Amino acid sequence: MSGICRRDFLRSVASLTAAVWLTPKSLAERLAALPHLDRKFSATETVTLGRTGIQTSLLAMGTGTSGSGHHSNQTALGVEGLSRLLQNGYAGGLRFFDAADSYGSHPHVADALKHVDRSKVTLLTKSWARTGPEMRADLDRFRRELNTDYLDICLMHCVTEADWTTRFPSAMDELSEAKQKGIVRAHGCSCHSIEALRAAAKSPWVEVDLVRINPIGSHMDADPETVVSVIREMRAAGKGIVGMKILGQGDLRHKQDEALRYALGLGLLDAFTIGAESVSEQTDLMKRISAVT
Repeated sequence: MSGICRRDFLRSVASLTAAVWLTPKSLAERLAALPHLDRKFSATETVTLGRTGIQTSLLAMGTGTSGSGHHSNQTALGVEGLSRLLQNGYAGGLRFFDAADSYGSHPHVADALKHVDRSKVTLLTKSWARTGPEMRADLDRFRRELNTDYLDICLMHCVTEADWTTRFPSAMDELSEAKQKGIVRAHGCSCHSIEALRAAAKSPWVEVDLVRINPIGSHMDADPETVVSVIREMRAAGKGIVGMKILGQGDLRHKQDEALRYALGLGLLDAFTIGAESVSEQTDLMKRISAVT
């Protein structure tokens, strides 16, 4: 399966409808109520992802703001264009590359890796495989496409089922074996339903979770308060937590400072991923993270 799953699409529509339901005044009041941060942050500061031992930058460079069918906003820049953008971020101190098979971004990331120190990059990618043989084939193909011997993090992409941790044991076992062989350093999932998120929180197999979070519930699995309660459970279990949809897939493009303040102020995310589409946008984002209070 590739692209946005039907269930995820319906949930995205529902969450977007909820965001639209907020009147401008109520939205402004909600964002204005966000607490000020008790310290300064930097997009390039070094963070550790849960108990994985993986250290990387606070900000990950996303390659699929809206990605499916092996295409995304970022891959539309072309291999050379996205590669240059990743290299620019690396030169500025960003060390976290966020890729996925469904975004079609492996060739772009592979080109960027030719021009940087691979050992200093945390490379995350995602697979739609749900069986052991499919996962084994993906891991082999991903390493060829990315021209790397290992993947720092490989996630099961877009898990939605409440029982996914018992429904897809062979794919999970394949990732566990790959970790033992040094093919991956950590494994986990990207969740696209609140039921899947709750299952991930309870599963000792999940080492890293990519979770959708922003202050207005846009393109999320549930309302922010509900999602935060599950993230707290994950944090207590020592999982690496990487936030996504921080800007609500563009719905908070005019409220970036507030969205960043919310993500940073939670004190629950180890890192977060945001996809820029130009050097100027990337530079502006990094400046905003440093300036937000």
